[in-house]
Amino acid sequence: MSDLRLLAMDKDDLDIVSAHMQDSVFKAPDIAWDAKRQQFSVAVNRFVWENSDRRAKGHERRRALLVFKRVQAVRSIGVSRGNDEVVHALLAVRFEQNGEGPDGTIELTLAGDAAISLDVECIEAQLADTGGAWETTNRPDHA
Repeated sequence: MSDLRLLAMDKDDLDIVSAHMQDSVFKAPDIAWDAKRQQFSVAVNRFVWENSDRRAKGHERRRALLVFKRVQAVRSIGVSRGNDEVVHALLAVRFEQNGEGPDGTIELTLAGDAAISLDVECIEAQLADTGGAWETTNRPDHA
């Protein structure tokens, strides 16, 4: 399978990115926020849903990078920058628009009632697989 590369410039695009990012896992050191460049990124181990078959015994994960540009502020709850060993599971990526302009808040909803909120000028996100794939027997299964 070829590497996944997606660009999101509106809410519909971001919904597609969210579907591909569901059940990705990462640790706090995988998060980067560059206020000067207005860029937030997170390196994840992405579950490859597009190749997953519920009946199959083997599934796949890939290393991927999710980057948001035009980020004005970052807030988080339940994400400890002091504990590098906690694994966070990403459940969804959503956008809440402010008024009628393109600005708003992108929320990365994490398992365990945790979240990362990004105040953005507009939606500009990139998702790209960055490394090889590896097999996993664990397929995420939740409501």
